[in-house]
Amino acid sequence: QVQLVESGGGLVQAGGSLRLSCAASGLTFSAYGMGWFRQAPGKEREFVAGINWSGTSTTYADSVNGRFTISRDNAKNTVYLQMNRLKPEDTAVYYCAKDFNPYASLVRRAAAMFDSWGQGTQVIVSS
Repeated sequence: QVQLVESGGGLVQAGGSLRLSCAASGLTFSAYGMGWFRQAPGKEREFVAGINWSGTSTTYADSVNGRFTISRDNAKNTVYLQMNRLKPEDTAVYYCAKDFNPYASLVRRAAAMFDSWGQGTQVIVSS
């Protein structure tokens, strides 16, 4: 079965950086687009960034565009989220997720289009 395991979260001061990783197993990783989502306390889960199966196309939420970068290494079955210039409002549990459809032509943003999820990694940004 598909397993997605996030790592790299932690406590960081505002303005700092973190890199999240999501290691995938149980699937042909290179065939699927991947996404990062986050959920802050008392809020709904929201889209953060997505990347297509080949890594040639990405999309970002407006709130993180220009600060976060999603990338993938298909040889390592891993997707990354580089987070720079972090803000307290970036505090959340971050989840990676797998697109339900292989070789999708579009990079997904809607949570309903992702069918496997990791357990999440906590990011806390202090002011």
